[in-house]
Amino acid sequence: MNGRAIRIIGIDPGLRRTGWGIIECDGARLVYVASGVITPPKDDDLAYRLSALFDSITSVIQSFSPSEAAVEETFVNENPRSTLKLGQARGAILLAPARLGLRVAEYTPNLIKKSVTGTGHAEKHQIQAMIAFLLPKAKFEGADEADALAIAITHAHHRTSRQRLAALTPKVAET
Repeated sequence: MNGRAIRIIGIDPGLRRTGWGIIECDGARLVYVASGVITPPKDDDLAYRLSALFDSITSVIQSFSPSEAAVEETFVNENPRSTLKLGQARGAILLAPARLGLRVAEYTPNLIKKSVTGTGHAEKHQIQAMIAFLLPKAKFEGADEADALAIAITHAHHRTSRQRLAALTPKVAET
């Protein structure tokens, strides 16, 4: 990697299990750095579980010094209470990189799947297989870590387009 490499953390939010994965990208070249899963104590009250998520993600970011973060957007499921709790977990997770000054991007589950596998309705095993192919040195132990790495890869693929669009937006508004 040369001096243009960018380090990205991808985060797959969850109240029980939050996956995180860090890659470096230099143009089209992707390199695995690290990954893991955060599991807050399930018997703690919600506020303490959210605090544990925030503290753990903050610690990971401080340890690996990524420049940018990407987080999966919440999908709405049939249970409104579960959706609300996931939204609260996402809030704690989004806050950590923002407080540390990282730019945070969000991606839908279908876009992540499509970016990594070519189809927006890929199964978990397909994502894991593609992560193993795209990042042959990756050492992940399950879907949460693989999903987080997929989120980081999605950001690596889409970040240039996002930056170009952001650069054009002020110019369009001025005219």
